[in-house]
Amino acid sequence: MSISLENFLHQLTVNPALAITVILTLGVVLVNGWTDAPNAIATCVSTRSLSPKKAIIMAAIFNFFGVFVMTMVNATVAQTIYKMVDFGGNSKNSLVALCAALFAIVIWATAAWAFGIPTSESHALIAGISGAAIALQGGLSGINGSEWMKVIYGIVISTVMGFGFGFVIVRFIELICKRIDRRKTKPVFQQSQILGGAAMAFMHGAQDGQKFMGVFMLGIFLANGQSDVTEFTIPIWLMVLCSVVMAVGTSIGGYRIIKTVGMGMVKLDTYQGFAADGAAAVSLLISSVSGIPVSTTHTKTTAIMGVGAAKRLSSVNWSIVKEMVAAWILTFPGCGLVGYLMAYIFMRIF
Repeated sequence: MSISLENFLHQLTVNPALAITVILTLGVVLVNGWTDAPNAIATCVSTRSLSPKKAIIMAAIFNFFGVFVMTMVNATVAQTIYKMVDFGGNSKNSLVALCAALFAIVIWATAAWAFGIPTSESHALIAGISGAAIALQGGLSGINGSEWMKVIYGIVISTVMGFGFGFVIVRFIELICKRIDRRKTKPVFQQSQILGGAAMAFMHGAQDGQKFMGVFMLGIFLANGQSDVTEFTIPIWLMVLCSVVMAVGTSIGGYRIIKTVGMGMVKLDTYQGFAADGAAAVSLLISSVSGIPVSTTHTKTTAIMGVGAAKRLSSVNWSIVKEMVAAWILTFPGCGLVGYLMAYIFMRIF
């Protein structure tokens, strides 16, 4: 099942519930631009391969291509997010619960952005809608355990692959360039860094774009009283809309996260930035093709840690790493609880 742009715009004018849902969903996508999308371009900005303005434009373009191409090839990530929770039953209560979850996600992610902590928007999205589904169904029956386990797999996979690939790739680069003057390799790696940033932006769209579009489609169906839709097709206009809103979010508040990830955690040379981008992009590609939802923030930051650790463990600013890990750990129970409470309150008010 899908929906045309013309039909969608008509429904916006006659269905206030849909309008509110769309505003909240786009708010979450915008905040994702603040907190997650900057990770894709953090290293190429910190190594001065690209200016922040050009990097943001590049991120916007390749985010769209990532959304478009990966959705055409394999939309399993969007389907996984859609089926992870049970928003069936009374469509009015389901829509209220979903809106509460989106509201909770915006609150959580904005607070993290205010402190400059690159929390995972993917984890916040999953936790928020899970908490709301539990409140809606009155228990854990609101969670689809088999689909939710893919999230656990994703956490492990993104950590191991990101760190491992980062460590191996940077060591391989150092090995083949061992006898070459670093001044001669810098221009090459600056250009390679741009390609790495583009690849990361592409994979960010492939992963996170699908997650939010899955929730967007759920909101559209619930606003139209359809709580039993099991299969859907993502329209091209929605891919464009999510990509544009995400880019706007990055341009508004992305530099704070870029500074934390690309500059504060590890001081990177251009070849190290390229290694981190390459490692993260390959990890995200494998996860996306496998249909496993992973966090782009988690993957990118662990790749940077792997690159730093390949030099020496002390080159990684572990105090910042501890802050990020604490934020990741707190996101599931914290944002899940906020989503639960917001849904509980909203359903009694509305």
